[in-house]
Amino acid sequence: MVLRGVSLRIRPGEFVAIVGDSGSGKSSLLALLQRFYDPTGGAVAVGGEDVRGVAVAAHRRRIAMLSQDLTLFSESILFNIAVGLVDALLDTTRDADPSAVRRAVEAACQKVGMHEFIMSLPEGYATRCTRSGAGLSGGQIQRLALARALVRDPQILVLDEPTSALDVCSEETVMRAVLEARGGAQGRRTVVMVAHRLATVVAADRIVVMRRGKVAEVGTHDELMARGGVYAGMAMQQGL
Repeated sequence: MVLRGVSLRIRPGEFVAIVGDSGSGKSSLLALLQRFYDPTGGAVAVGGEDVRGVAVAAHRRRIAMLSQDLTLFSESILFNIAVGLVDALLDTTRDADPSAVRRAVEAACQKVGMHEFIMSLPEGYATRCTRSGAGLSGGQIQRLALARALVRDPQILVLDEPTSALDVCSEETVMRAVLEARGGAQGRRTVVMVAHRLATVVAADRIVVMRRGKVAEVGTHDELMARGGVYAGMAMQQGL
C-alpha cells in the first residue's frame, strides 16, 4: 500500500499544499486526483461525486496541471498557450472563433503578468517559440505554462513542484502569479500543490504533511511551526 488511512477534505476555492519527504505519497495523491489510477480502497470525490462515476475525459477537463517541465512547440506564443483549449478547438460540433481564442489567451496572460512582455516583442503573440525556450527566462516559461493551464478556466489547478528548477526571484514571480490567478469564471479556483521548497507554501490556506504514506500533520504554516513537529523540523532544515 502506498497510501494508508489518508482522509482529506479540500474546500472549493482553497489553496492546499502537500509537502513531505521523497516517497511519502505526495505525487500519489495528485495521481489519484487526476485518475491516472483509481484507489484500491476508499474513494476520491469531487463535488461529492465519486470520480469513478465520471468519464475520464470529462473529469480531466475540470483539472489543469502545471509541473516543472513545460513542452514548448516550434509555433507562436499564441499557439503554445491556446493548445490548452484543444478540446474546444477540436470540437467539430461548432466553429472555433479565432477572436474568442485570442481573447481567452490574452486574458490568461494578463492574469499571470505576461501580456505586457509579450506585447513588447516585435511580433507580439505571433512570436515563434523554440522547443528549448530560447530568449525566455525560466520564470517566463513557467508563467506561459500557467497561462496555458488557466486559459481553460479549470475548476481545480494542480501544481507538481512547479518552481523546483527556478531561482528564488523567478520562484516568487511564479507563485505570485498562481495566487493572483485563483479566481475563475465560476468563483475561486481550488489549488492543490505539491512542493519541496517550503518557502512556496507559506501562503497556503492549509499545509498537508505526508510521511510514509500517511497524513502526519495538517495546518497553516504558523500553526505547524508552533506545533514543533515534522513540518517545523523540515522548515528548520530549509532555513525558514
